[in-house]
Order: sequence, then structure tokens, then C-alpha cells
Amino acid sequence: MTGADGLIKALADVGVEVCFANPGTSEMQLVAAVDAEPRMRAILGLFEGVVTGAADGYGRMADKPALTLLHLGPGFGNGSANLHNARRAQSPVLNMIGDHATYHREYDAPLTSDIKGFAAPVSDWIGTSQSPDQLAETGLAGWEAAGVYPGQVASFIAPADHAWSEATPRAVTAQPADTPLATETDISEAATALRQGTATALFLGGRALRADALWQAGRIAAATGARLICETFCARLQRGIGRVPVERLPYFGEQAAEFLQDLDALVIVGSKAPVSFFAYPGKPSFLAPQKAQIRTPADVRTHALDALTRLADALDAPEAPTVLQSGVTHDLEQGPMNMFEMGKVIANHLPEQAIVSDEGATNSMGAFVLTGYAAPHDWLMLTGGAIGQGLPLAIGAAVACPDRKVLALQADGSAMYTVQSLWTMVRENLDVTVVLLNNSSYAILNIEMERVGITHPTEKAKSLLDLGNPTIDWVSIAVGMGMEAHRAETVADFDALFATAMTTRGPRLIEVILPGYESATP
Repeated sequence: MTGADGLIKALADVGVEVCFANPGTSEMQLVAAVDAEPRMRAILGLFEGVVTGAADGYGRMADKPALTLLHLGPGFGNGSANLHNARRAQSPVLNMIGDHATYHREYDAPLTSDIKGFAAPVSDWIGTSQSPDQLAETGLAGWEAAGVYPGQVASFIAPADHAWSEATPRAVTAQPADTPLATETDISEAATALRQGTATALFLGGRALRADALWQAGRIAAATGARLICETFCARLQRGIGRVPVERLPYFGEQAAEFLQDLDALVIVGSKAPVSFFAYPGKPSFLAPQKAQIRTPADVRTHALDALTRLADALDAPEAPTVLQSGVTHDLEQGPMNMFEMGKVIANHLPEQAIVSDEGATNSMGAFVLTGYAAPHDWLMLTGGAIGQGLPLAIGAAVACPDRKVLALQADGSAMYTVQSLWTMVRENLDVTVVLLNNSSYAILNIEMERVGITHPTEKAKSLLDLGNPTIDWVSIAVGMGMEAHRAETVADFDALFATAMTTRGPRLIEVILPGYESATP
């Protein structure tokens, strides 16, 4: 048995079932070991950002880590943006990074680099194998670290000679750490704040946005009248008919501050106190009102469901929430497409238990609002702000949940960051429908330019935010990747194409032509 064989067997033994990979020469023994392990599926991504984003999507939906296989420091570096997103989502991800043979490092070959330096900014834990016998032990330590509630990014370095050398792995017992629970004092103080306040809210994130935790939050709202507010960008929000609805904190800082301004008590579960996404001249960074009493019975690493259940019981809350989401069928207004008619179509046809990977930016707002009235589904968001997440995230979600329809609601500009995802969707025959929102613009950046005070940009500045010269033909790109693809310019076109997509298995793309930034602005 080689060190690589022992490592992959050990990871399969603890339940690692998928390896998303973009390997190189130094990882060939690891590739062979994955090939020899029947319990582990191997999926190729043509860019490392696809690999790491897919592992994020898998972790969010499976609540356990997939394995990534990345080539030395530069390969890891290519995947780091989506690991930043994964870390912000508290997703369980286990990165296996190949390295030169230990005796080769001293020669400073072209791909020699500071792998720990690449990994440190986006990893919660880093390990390095010290011998062929220890390679499996290092991998298992990484698996344990990735499983720390609700999830962490763990990275370990596997030197090539440790992978190819004969090994006798030591027997190691691996299990995830126990999840911390809220203290009785924290629960009591939160209950007191909710009882005494006249305008109160629960601010929810992370695992507090799962359906079971939201049920408990709904009980608390029924007992106290507290508002239920979620993070602007959630790792996974379970919503739709029959579930407890939440208000989503607005994106722009001054709007979010106004949204919260009347509160005198804010109880935080599964998150931290809300802050503005960016700083702006003369606008607030910390968004909770100064007068508000803030209590955090459960931060992101504390068991959210347990905390909400105990808090509801401490408040003598009713057994069930009084407000559950009802359903609505939306009437369509025919004509050219816009974000709200698109949202109506999606809401009308979204199947039960669908998974939505939302990187639609400005044009997904209508879909998010209107699908609140749709069948029960999961909504995954861009947690860390590093664009290029949406398509890979959909891959991972589809691999984790093969019996559920996955919708990738994807803006055109950010889609170009990880366009290789379309190829992997086709190769793996994943049940993903990509709705490509084409307005030929980085529209959000046009808005941000105005918000920082640049009201009269020159043509040079505008050219840095414009995607229309040349116009990107997404149907041709998708077809070139082997994917069925169609274009929708009217509401009727999209209604027919989307209805078919939701009742037909397999990968496909619908390019939706939407107004550009200037024509969509009054």
C-alpha cells in the first residue's frame, strides 16, 4: 500500500464520497488512489475555481466535506476566490494539495512555492504530511477540522514522495468535534431582551436558516412579536410554501440601517451583528442602531437549532408558529423580459425541493422576492462576494442532491469567471438548468460608481463596466460545451422554455435577454 492508497481509503472509511479535482504531475499517485477506491467519485473541473466552488456547493447541501485535489501553490491559488466564499459560508471543505517530493524542494523548480502562504488566508486549518505513514493521519485530521460545526475549510499538503512511497498507516480514530451549545445565561439574557423590548428582532444566519431552526424562530416570533431578519447573503436559506418566512436585510448600508433603526433589542443566532458590505463616504459601517440591546446566544459556531429551541421554550412560546408562507400563482404581463416577469415565471414553475444557486446580482432581486411564494426550496447565495461562485456551486449541489432540480440563476459578467462549469455539468449529466441573465453589463458596478460620488463617468470609465462590445453569445458558448441551450427575449419565450426545463432532466441553459443598465434606470 502506498501513502496515497492509505490516505484515500481512510477518507472513504469516514464517508468522503466525492473528489472534485484538477490535478497535475505531482498528484498522479493521488489520482491513481482515487481511481482504485470504488466508494469515491472523481469529478474533473477545468479550472480550480470550479473545483473549489463545487466543493462549497456540495458541503452546503450534504453537510459534510467533499475532497478537492489541487496542483501545488499556483493551482490552489486559482481556486482561492471560491474558498473565500466557502469560508464565509462556513461550508465543510477538505482540500488536498499536492507538493513536490520533499527532496526536490531544495532545487527551487519552477512550480515551487509557499503553499501554506497560498492556503492560509482561506483556510481555517492547515496540515502537512511528515512521512508516507503519516499521510492518512494528516488527511483524517483535516477531515475532522472540516467537520467543526457548521463547517470549516481545511487544507492539507501531500508531498509526492509521501504519496508514492510504501506506507503502513497508523490506526487513527477520527470523528468531528462536539458542537458547542449556548449557555443558560446567554439564553436567559436573550429571553429577557425579547420580553422587555418594544421593537425586537431575531437576526439569523448560518444553520439558523434551515427549516427546523426557522420553525423555532417562528415560535419565538409568535410569543414576542419579534421580527425575523436574515443575513443579506445566506449560505443556505430554506424557504417557500409552509415554511417560516424571514425578512432579508437590504444590501446597501444606509437602507439596511434604516431597516433596523426602530429596534431596541436585536438577538443574533448563527451570525454576527450586521455590517455594511462596503464603506461609503458619510454612511454607516455598523448597521444595528446604537440604542439597541444586542444579545448573541449563539454565534456561527454554536448550535443554532438547540439555541432557538431552548429560547422558544424559555419564552413559553406556542408549539407552532402563527405565520407560515402561503402560495401565490403570478399572472404574467406579456412583452419583453424584465427581472420581475422573469421572477414570476420562475416562481410559477419552480418544483418542490428545488435548489437555487443565486449569482444573479441586480437581476435576481425579482426572482428572490417572488419565489418566496413558490414551492419549498433551498436558496444558496454569494456569501463572500467573490464572483464566479454560482455555476460551480450548482455543480456541487447537484452532486450532493442528485434527485433534486438545481437552478443556477447566473449573471453574465460573473459567469465568465467560471464558464468551464458548463462542461462539467454536461460531462456528469447533472440536472442543472442555468438561467443566464444577459444585460451585457456589470450593472451593480454602475450603481456602485454613482454611490461613491462619481456621477459623470467618462466613456473610458464606462468601458470598464460594459460587456456589450462585443456582445457575448451565451447560447453558442453553451452549445460549444455540449449543452442544450436556447435564448429567451420575451416573457412568453421564457415561460415556455423554463416550464420545459423544470420538467425535463439534464443540463441546459436558457439565455435571458434583459435591459442593459442605462435602459433599466429611470
